[in-house]
Amino acid sequence: MIKKESRNVTRTARHERIRAKVVGTSEAPRLNIFRSNSNIFAQIIDDTKGVTLVSASSIDKELKLENGSNVEAAVKVGELLAKRAKKAKITKVTFDRGGYLYHGRVEALANAARENGLEF
Repeated sequence: MIKKESRNVTRTARHERIRAKVVGTSEAPRLNIFRSNSNIFAQIIDDTKGVTLVSASSIDKELKLENGSNVEAAVKVGELLAKRAKKAKITKVTFDRGGYLYHGRVEALANAARENGLEF
């Protein structure tokens, strides 16, 4: 009998392939996205130093979201991340979709971050 691998196992394999190519530097840190069933998280990471520079998520008290797992929440997280990145003087990033399809919440977060000043 053929056993089907879980979606998260296949996602992490895709993410490892992506991470082999996408590296965040000091000039253009990596914007990483993690999506759970109930929330969405985004970080801007400098891989050369191994440091998270800026982060935002749907569980931040600042956003006051009732539901953190929909497109509207992803848009708000993208806006908050871009605002915090501007404060940290970060304008250019490389996008790491985390093995997820560029669709739905991931796309909404990316577009909101772009519209609010991040370049990628």
